[in-house]
Amino acid sequence: MSSRCKILLRSLLRCFVCSMAAAISLLPNSATAQTEHYNLVLIELNDLGKEWIGCYGGGEEDEVETPHIDALAESGIKFNNFYSMPESTPTRVSLLTGQYPFRHGWVGNWNVPAWGGGCSFDPERNSCFPVTIRDAGYQTAVAGDWRLDDFRVEPQAMNDAGFENYCMWTGNETGNQPSSQHYQNPFVYEAGRSRTRSGEFGPDIYTNYLVDFLAKNKEQPMFVYYPMVLSRAPLTATPDEPDVKGSEDLHKTSVQYADKLVGRMIAAIEENGLRQNTVIVLTSNNGTRSTVADREKEGGISMTTESRVNVPFIVSCPGRIAAGAESNALIDVTDIAPTFCEIAKVEQYGEQFDGKSFVAVLDGESEKSQREWIMAMGGGNSSKLTDQGLENGYWFRDRVLRNQRYKAYIGTDRKMIKLVDLQNDPQEAIDSQGAESVEIQNAQTFFEKAIAEMPKRDADPHYTPLGHRQWYRKPTMKSQVWKSGYPGK
Repeated sequence: MSSRCKILLRSLLRCFVCSMAAAISLLPNSATAQTEHYNLVLIELNDLGKEWIGCYGGGEEDEVETPHIDALAESGIKFNNFYSMPESTPTRVSLLTGQYPFRHGWVGNWNVPAWGGGCSFDPERNSCFPVTIRDAGYQTAVAGDWRLDDFRVEPQAMNDAGFENYCMWTGNETGNQPSSQHYQNPFVYEAGRSRTRSGEFGPDIYTNYLVDFLAKNKEQPMFVYYPMVLSRAPLTATPDEPDVKGSEDLHKTSVQYADKLVGRMIAAIEENGLRQNTVIVLTSNNGTRSTVADREKEGGISMTTESRVNVPFIVSCPGRIAAGAESNALIDVTDIAPTFCEIAKVEQYGEQFDGKSFVAVLDGESEKSQREWIMAMGGGNSSKLTDQGLENGYWFRDRVLRNQRYKAYIGTDRKMIKLVDLQNDPQEAIDSQGAESVEIQNAQTFFEKAIAEMPKRDADPHYTPLGHRQWYRKPTMKSQVWKSGYPGK
């Protein structure tokens, strides 16, 4: 079946589902009544690690307060062991697909509007859980940061990804200087049109959009995705503190403003009578960048230290999830898609999930997730345009795996570089490989087995080329002859 036919078929199916839902809603004891479904709200902070969040023990030494995020944690479960990827592109695609970068191919960071090359996130070539949830009758909305598509080339990109409603920063489009603005006077794509919103503050625009969406759709099941632009560099002063200067102070005020916007989202959910049956997830696309204050040692860009990839993760739903809980369950970004699909009572179409649902943890039925290990991969901008399209720089990208106690650093030759006992060495300073203890030897065997079961070669991004545009980068070399690392033999 062609891609066009698939899109038409799914559209017809969605129309049928929505019509049936509308008819059923008129009946007594409707299955679509507010008490019978759960709304899904995913708030994704940008470049913000635990060391800035109060409920994770951060912020105090920097005189930063995050009362709304802290209150959200008090109302639900605070998770201590959640992995993102170390860069925004692989994190976002892993979230959408429920797959690891070695499978979906977006291993490195690739800013599509800026770097182009005819590539994009292609829902026809990748499973995408928002499409599934939308086609099951959920109203869907997204606002904020994306950068997986160039809206000049793909005006329907957000619809194709499952979002009927959207208000997005376009990303820094090559050849379009106004589009570099994501805070003051931002360049925003909404309703098929991109324009500068003069005199406005980007984070407020995206929050207002989603607050309005919640009010307009409160009688129907909803999925809301809020990938914040805060606290993405380059930073600027916020409306609350317009005279702040200096990178460290700008970052502090950005953190506090992000917390304020989280508070606005929660207040809107409460004001519309949705709090009891809305599952709110708060996380971050990766930890704090090293350019902020003295954070380099804690987890700079593209690193896979705990402070870069073990990020905040909070889940709250008073009508379903017990308050004031703390969990050490192992979860990573690929687990969000199957979990949301289970909560929405839908089955994901397309390719397999690497992630595992953690609904049992949310419902208090299990302290442990279904995971034996979680993983974060690579980072940086090692991908290149070749004569065959966008390709990753390595046959096998370096990665880290961890279980409840130990963490393994794996190199591009598929071999263990370092083994860390996080229980006794949270700073990751000591390589425990080769130690005589049975625990260490068992940990080495455990991770070696996990690596052996992974594909020998990472995939390259799956997409249908969009055709050449004058602002695209040009291929710089022939396909695959330049790749580094494990040869895959």
